Amino acid sequence: MNDPIGPPEPAGRTVIVTGASSGIGAAAARRLASLGATVLPVGRSPRRTAEVAAEIGAEPYVADFADLAQVRRLADTLLERCPRIDVLANNAGGLFAPRQETVDGHELTFQVNHLAPFLLTMLLTPRLREGARERGPVRVITTSSLGNRFGRLRLDDLEWRRRRYGGGWIAYSTTKLMNILFTRELARRTRGTGLEAYCFHPTSEPGRRRRTPGAHRTRFASASRPMRLLPGPVLDRIALTAEDGAEPLVRLAGARAVPAESGTYFHGLRPGGRINRQADSAELARRLWEVSAEFVRSDLPPA
Repeated sequence: MNDPIGPPEPAGRTVIVTGASSGIGAAAARRLASLGATVLPVGRSPRRTAEVAAEIGAEPYVADFADLAQVRRLADTLLERCPRIDVLANNAGGLFAPRQETVDGHELTFQVNHLAPFLLTMLLTPRLREGARERGPVRVITTSSLGNRFGRLRLDDLEWRRRRYGGGWIAYSTTKLMNILFTRELARRTRGTGLEAYCFHPTSEPGRRRRTPGAHRTRFASASRPMRLLPGPVLDRIALTAEDGAEPLVRLAGARAVPAESGTYFHGLRPGGRINRQADSAELARRLWEVSAEFVRSDLPPA
């Protein structure tokens, strides 16, 4: 079965969108709000997050995922203000060069793209599962990438201290592979609870990419050297618009039913996108989960 995700009907749903201060996250927040969802935009930039929140009539939530203490405070605030959560969209992320470490001592790409959303999901999961019991399926959606195919996950070197960092691209691709492994393991651990987990590569249907005057090119990797070297006209032809990239997120958040089992990776609107061979390892997914949980153990509530 390779049916595309159906049209979004998110009216009445409460949707948390991280990375909502610009790009795909901002476009998704605007679209979901226009369709009747209650959207909680989360971003790193106070100014840009406030601007998006003002556009959609929402309250801004600010957190820098390079600081796990801020992730914990964000979760506390969301739990205090959201008696129900229908969708958590883990969209925040980035590509960083050169290699940097966070205040928590982790490599920046690993923490922002995997460890912080892992922690946020763990902290919000009890509320999500409660909602699933009371009202039916809820969803955790994670923005991955076709770049996952070029990742190389080594559990003995998650911090990129023993191998070439590759200007950030190899580390980034590896975190996109982690996003798929995380989604599959979350699906396994929550099977039968009503919590559904999906991840996707952000693109629209082939041949339908928009170049309308209102479309915004994403800021992704704009500071990386390869992207800086591309001429403007070339970049305009290959760059993804935020609106195109947001479409799978909007549909996964708003569709009445998703045409694939929990744990599926979508390429755009269709399930079954091409993945790294490591993504098929259930054992690797389990071990990554356990290692990640150990990293954030002090930030998790008592069992």
